[in-house]
Amino acid sequence: MPRVGKSIGDHSLLVAALEGLQLQKQRIEEQIRQVRLLLGKRAGSRGRPPISANKKTGPGRLSAAARKRIAAAQKRRWAEYRKSSARKGA
Repeated sequence: MPRVGKSIGDHSLLVAALEGLQLQKQRIEEQIRQVRLLLGKRAGSRGRPPISANKKTGPGRLSAAARKRIAAAQKRRWAEYRKSSARKGA
């Protein structure tokens, strides 16, 4: 004979527990939101700020002169590295 009565009771107990936990979660989330407001933070703000907040001259924008200086410095570094590698290998 199957235990129909107990499984129905277990199910209703689990449903009631789930509802209680969801209510607690809502209360806690509301309290977190209120504390964030008191701290001056926007609710739900995570991660990186919007692009407009950290935009100065644009993301990754370099002048042509700056790019040339960087390229020349990198070429010098690679030439020095190759020169030292050739001395070590010989």
